[in-house]
Amino acid sequence: MIRNVAIVSLSSGIMGEESVRFEVEIGLERLKEFGLNVKFMPHALRGIDYVRDHPEKRAEDLLEAFRDPEIDMIFCSIGGDDTYRLLPYLFDHGELAGAVKDKVFLGFSDTTLNHLMLHRVGLRTFYGQAFLPDLCEIGPQMLPYTRKYFEELITTGRIAEIRPSDVWYEERRSFSPDQVGTPAVSHVNRGFELLQGSPVFRGKILGGCIDSLYDFFNEDRYADMPALCRKYQLFPDARDWKGRILLLESSEEKPSPTKYRKALECLKQTGVFDSVSGVLAGKPMDGAYEDEYKQLLVEVIGRPELPIVFNISIGHAMPRCIMPFGVSAVVDTEKQVIRFDYDD
Repeated sequence: MIRNVAIVSLSSGIMGEESVRFEVEIGLERLKEFGLNVKFMPHALRGIDYVRDHPEKRAEDLLEAFRDPEIDMIFCSIGGDDTYRLLPYLFDHGELAGAVKDKVFLGFSDTTLNHLMLHRVGLRTFYGQAFLPDLCEIGPQMLPYTRKYFEELITTGRIAEIRPSDVWYEERRSFSPDQVGTPAVSHVNRGFELLQGSPVFRGKILGGCIDSLYDFFNEDRYADMPALCRKYQLFPDARDWKGRILLLESSEEKPSPTKYRKALECLKQTGVFDSVSGVLAGKPMDGAYEDEYKQLLVEVIGRPELPIVFNISIGHAMPRCIMPFGVSAVVDTEKQVIRFDYDD
């Protein structure tokens, strides 16, 4: 059972801004109601400018959280767009490999890169929720589906299975204090959608936000990011992907079909689609470009026998489950369940 949680800001430092203090207080109170002791790492609340300008301090916080014997779980505050800048401070002298311990690590979005950093040093991690977007939900309570998975993780240290959410929620148009207590607008959800291939397949899941993965290879956002990712061999090679299941979910930027195609084409060039045993695709935020994304997944991947499952409640669309990375999984779309075996 998890007792002590460290909160880190590995990408954006927005959690330290006065404008979101009321949200932080909501989330902190919920964590305490779960019976958790919370430690904000030294630089996590320093604000957007400081966190942006000091990637070495973000890395320092992560390393300290792993080294602290009292910390059971490392919880990311939110995503962002430049956590790649931590790479030299975590790998130049084996810092991350020397510090990492078997602790729960939870985050999503730009944190995709941190998951792959930890994959490189052999740690299984958990993808799908973060402190500000989930624990600090400004509605009357945490979204029930989101809460279910978070509570399971802190109670057992694992996720046994994932089933579809009955509903999905629209992204809020305002996060101002006067919206506290206002429920999010909900719609009926369709469940897991098998686009092609066998309805049952297995493998260890790895992946994350397709926007972040595209930036591994594309210089448009940060000119130095692809070179740094190559230098530190952050994207696993085709051999490492062999038999895995690739998770892809899209960001709040709602990438256009043109950008989504380019991202898939970049991934295809790595050989990942020739190696994996299946693909899981998250529900896009607000259902944006669903039909186009589904068509592109089938068309660009170009392997009719490869299972592709769409509409997983993971990543940027609400509500969010939590998905274990590096754990043997069986995806069964007929029974609408993904089950995990931690003993395999």
